[in-house]
Amino acid sequence: MLDMPAPAAARFITFEGGEGVGKSTQVKRLIAHLARLNIGAVRTREPGGTPKAEAVRAFILQGRSESWGPGSEAVLFAAARLDHVNELIAPSLAAGKWVISDRFHDSTRAYQGLTGGVDDKLIRGLEELALNGHKPDLTFILDMDPAVAFARVNNRELEAALQQTGDRFEKEDLDWHQRLRTAFLDIARANRDRCVVLPANQGEEALEQEIWDTLTRRYPELEVAENA
Repeated sequence: MLDMPAPAAARFITFEGGEGVGKSTQVKRLIAHLARLNIGAVRTREPGGTPKAEAVRAFILQGRSESWGPGSEAVLFAAARLDHVNELIAPSLAAGKWVISDRFHDSTRAYQGLTGGVDDKLIRGLEELALNGHKPDLTFILDMDPAVAFARVNNRELEAALQQTGDRFEKEDLDWHQRLRTAFLDIARANRDRCVVLPANQGEEALEQEIWDTLTRRYPELEVAENA
């Protein structure tokens, strides 16, 4: 009787980066790749992922919380994240499924913390509460010059590319988005064991392959599953 390859252990993978860098596309491609290997995976996003968290998402991204300031927005994101973790992420991982999320806690640190000026103590306290011990195993930070990203967004039609973010953050000026890019790169430098920065200004297929190569180096069981 031939030995069967061990199933790939459930992993929590997140995608981060500024506006228009192609996170959603790569999340879809990774989910499809895992499906071809018969690896169960759940696709999700932040803010959102559960009905309650989606309600918070709509409230924030429609600009209704903007006057409250970034500190209050960080609290709202944390509330949505806690529900997301408890109701979707933790149960999926416990069931042996991979979880692939378009944004997670690094976005709050980048947008409201490092770019928005919210005190780091508050950000860390909210993270500890909302993550409930479920930090991502691996985070891909897709990096691109915001000026190039905005041009690419415009070429695809604004409403399609900004479907994930509405108009709450995309209306900020280019300098704000440059600072956001710097914030994500700072997060990557501070978390080298978890974060991998990849250039997003390459073809979708090339970027997908680079993501997959990174995953198979980190988790060799994926390569075993692909060659089975």
